[in-house]
Amino acid sequence: MMFILKIIAAPVVLILTLALAVLGFVFSLASWAFGILSFICAICGVFEWFIQGNMSGGITGLVLAFLVSPFGLPSVAEWLIGKLGELNYSLKCFITG
Repeated sequence: MMFILKIIAAPVVLILTLALAVLGFVFSLASWAFGILSFICAICGVFEWFIQGNMSGGITGLVLAFLVSPFGLPSVAEWLIGKLGELNYSLKCFITG
């Protein structure tokens, strides 16, 4: 029975390995783009709040800047990629062990 489960897990390991490589590449490009977008949102939020006097618009811009900064959504994506990597490693250990 374990042999059948190992045969079933082998394609999943292959798919996860390829997906992790693609996701790592896409994540590196997206984090670069999100860094630039975060800077633009922060500048616009500060301009909206202090220059134009619209406090709610400024705070909204700053919150959006935080969400796309490396501390917001990209950190969640990095955590998910890490968990997929752990799953891949566990399946590899199951197959070989």
